[in-house]
Amino acid sequence: MESKSNTVRVWDPLVRIFHWSLVVSFAVAYLSSEKGEGVHEISGYIAFGLILFRILWGFIGSQHARFSDFIYSPQAVVGYLRSLLTTHPKHYLGHNPAGGWMVVLLLLGVLATGFTGIKLLAVEEGRGPLAQVEVPALVSPAYADRDEDEGGEGNAQGEGGAGEEFWEEAHEVAANLTLLLVFLHVLGVVVSSRLHRENLVRAMVTGNKNLAEKDSA
Repeated sequence: MESKSNTVRVWDPLVRIFHWSLVVSFAVAYLSSEKGEGVHEISGYIAFGLILFRILWGFIGSQHARFSDFIYSPQAVVGYLRSLLTTHPKHYLGHNPAGGWMVVLLLLGVLATGFTGIKLLAVEEGRGPLAQVEVPALVSPAYADRDEDEGGEGNAQGEGGAGEEFWEEAHEVAANLTLLLVFLHVLGVVVSSRLHRENLVRAMVTGNKNLAEKDSA
């Protein structure tokens, strides 16, 4: 009896390498934030560089890697989420509508974390690609008013202190929000894998997914 394969190649090698490299680099950067500046800085730069690559690949990459393949309208997202409550949830070969927007949010989260980290390094130590780039801090007017009351010495220290505190808090908030998105992403992968009866983690390793009868993409 002849057997017919029900799998299809979805994720290209660069998408898979990007995915697992980002997992490792973000985890190392987050866990090393309080320990070693060198490890934290290097892993942060790697994660930031990976995001820049993924944005480019989202325009010129393979079919299911492109943003045009997995960015759906809000109506499509709601429709997909509703289908999860039925006995036959809608199946997508690439990212489903909810997963597609989660990818976008994760990219923006890591991008914001990397940018604020690079700017913090520039403000604190005068190093990095943003060391000579002026990026306005939103808190500067408030600190300026306070410094006027405290005198010249406060002015000398307040501006740098205000900028450093702003970028440090922004970096921490961006990192924590990104971590929250990671947890939501993992939860979504688990739920989707169970409902669609497919191993999405294995698919991101092998590049293959199950081919359903009514795939939408």
